[in-house]
Amino acid sequence: MSAWEDNEEIKIFREYLRIPSVHPNIDYKPCVDFLRRQATELGLDFKVECPVTEKKPVVILTWVGTDPNLPSIVLNSHMDVVPVYENLWTHKPFAADIDDQGRIYARGSQDMKSIGTQYLGALRYFKRNKIQFKRTIHCTFVPEEEIGGVDGMREFVHTKAFKSLNIGFSLDEGIPSTTNDFLVFYAERSIWQVQFIITGNAGHGSMLLKGTVGEKLTNLINKIMEFRQAEVLRMESQNFYIGDVTTSNITIINGGVQSNVIPSELKMMVDFRLALDIDHTEFENRLKRWCEESGEGISFVWDQHQPKIAPTKTDDSNIYWVAFKKSIDQLGLGIKLEVFPGGTDSRYLRGVGIPAIGFSPINNSPMLLHDNDEFLQADIYLKGIEIYKTIIPNIANLD
Repeated sequence: MSAWEDNEEIKIFREYLRIPSVHPNIDYKPCVDFLRRQATELGLDFKVECPVTEKKPVVILTWVGTDPNLPSIVLNSHMDVVPVYENLWTHKPFAADIDDQGRIYARGSQDMKSIGTQYLGALRYFKRNKIQFKRTIHCTFVPEEEIGGVDGMREFVHTKAFKSLNIGFSLDEGIPSTTNDFLVFYAERSIWQVQFIITGNAGHGSMLLKGTVGEKLTNLINKIMEFRQAEVLRMESQNFYIGDVTTSNITIINGGVQSNVIPSELKMMVDFRLALDIDHTEFENRLKRWCEESGEGISFVWDQHQPKIAPTKTDDSNIYWVAFKKSIDQLGLGIKLEVFPGGTDSRYLRGVGIPAIGFSPINNSPMLLHDNDEFLQADIYLKGIEIYKTIIPNIANLD
């Protein structure tokens, strides 16, 4: 038996991890029931909102502040987790096994059920010690983040229920750090997922026809790869982090009807993540030029086409950032301020004008998001609760 198994917070964390809220076709009811019990035990108001469908609920646990007219603080996390290749795990991915070194193995242990229950662990401490805050605190547990938040936070931020929360600032997930420093994210790149449609002359596979889709596809791929390599060199030569450059990756190519028939159409999906310094109009024009220069009959449609969203300010003009940084300094923690490389629900909050910081209190750990044998050390988990015990009061007591 691990020395950590009897710890109250570890027990709660492992209970949450054992709920298989895994894509596709998630049943969120066990998560809702778990969170309802947590709200009851903590004396928090409990509410469920369904911005799109009852099958995809947003759960809100609320602690009303002494001055509820002040803008509130939201501690956000998502309930869903990505699929697993169970045969590649050494532990059952939803058993939440803990070994003698304190490693808790489960899908969601890093991404990001840990953060949701760490919030609750900090609130449990405050409640038991009769500590009160000026600002209202909302813990939101949202669905569908792992597939873009389309039926979750993206729609929720436009509802009356969301606006009634009067949110001034949000904390959300970040990424584990492999060093002693912690990663803090203030912005995200814009996701542009583009489907190129390439049309050309069809015919017998034994011919050397001109204007085939293969020729045009090759021309287009060469242009994308040339741009991609330039960004690789820019990142390496200037010591940039991945979030500082624009990435492009071909993710799907499909088409054709038979091995000896030259197809009249091929489709190719490319995932672009646009850096903050990219002019969106100019980049869209670049895509159009690539199509024109690669051959006639090439067009594209959007799978995702996110607008440019202003980053959260990390200077004295943002009182929430000042309070967050004060907490980091009080704890003596080292941080690295970066642009998030992927996508989180913070982009939807920033999109409606709410400053948001992405921060996972996980350091000195392998980055195992979406990986096999995802785990989190018990001591790192408990240290995260201690970190939130400093961050939350500093932010929630702002005048």
